[in-house]
Amino acid sequence: MKTITKLLPLVAASALALTACSSGSDDSGSGSGSSASGGNQKLAFVQGVAGDEFYVTMQCGIEAEAKKVGATVNTQGPAKFDPTLQKPIVDSVMASKPDAILIAPTDVSAMQAPLKAAADQGIKVVLVDTTVDDPSFAASQISSDNEGGGAAAFKAIQDLNPDGGKILIMSTDPGISTVDARVKGFETAAAKDEKFDYLGVQYSHNDTATAARLITAALAKNPDIVGVFATNTFSAAGTATGVRQADKQDQVKVVGFDAGPDQVGQLKDGTVQALIAQDPYEIGVDGVDQAMASLDGSEVTPTIQTGFHIITKDNVDGDGAQYLYKSSC
Repeated sequence: MKTITKLLPLVAASALALTACSSGSDDSGSGSGSSASGGNQKLAFVQGVAGDEFYVTMQCGIEAEAKKVGATVNTQGPAKFDPTLQKPIVDSVMASKPDAILIAPTDVSAMQAPLKAAADQGIKVVLVDTTVDDPSFAASQISSDNEGGGAAAFKAIQDLNPDGGKILIMSTDPGISTVDARVKGFETAAAKDEKFDYLGVQYSHNDTATAARLITAALAKNPDIVGVFATNTFSAAGTATGVRQADKQDQVKVVGFDAGPDQVGQLKDGTVQALIAQDPYEIGVDGVDQAMASLDGSEVTPTIQTGFHIITKDNVDGDGAQYLYKSSC
């Protein structure tokens, strides 16, 4: 297992649009390289959400590395992080008979059978970011250290509130492997500090308006909340909006996961105090490398874990700037 843990800045943002892109523009950026020669290998990248800067940045890494090895890439994604929208895309991709699929499954259970079917047809499957209940059919899995990121989020709230207080998590839905791991990491770390009163998890269904409404209701019930961990882009955006609408910016310390433009803006204006940025570009590069290794019979690394970076107002325009997500390649 490759494990990289980096401590630096973050931002997150969101957009909802169905996209389909072909291979390789940006050939810059660092990659581990691949021993495979791409030839005419066809890769498909199925995003968790089309237009989300996290997946756009991953797409940039995938396209750059595919161009380097001579492969082509077709990218598609659902308008929402929803298996009922992602499965038809997978079915369509399978019909086009790519050599390998790189995919961020939108549900650990619902996407199990469709992806197993792809593997059974001889298509190499590489799981990027998220996973499924039984990933044994996959050539490789590449993701961030999500549990470690959750623990880091609690540490950030702890540092911002040394006297403790009431805290909660704003998440998406249960059953998504990445956010479940972030929740677990946060909860495990929080349980070790008796100064904090953990109020549990609120689920926004990956909708910013719902997250804003939920945090507004939570603050009405517990006006003395001191910290919120928002587990992804949409949760962070909605939480920040709700805190601002409640005029609680000075009291509630918000730590978000992901580093898109909206979250950076909220970090700079003081609504969000810290961001946990993943490394989606490197996830994309590693995903291509493992797909190509699987296709040409080279050694494959079954599990790769990339790092994360803590972004604050102090480093967002300095060392942290390189870890902010892209809206285009």
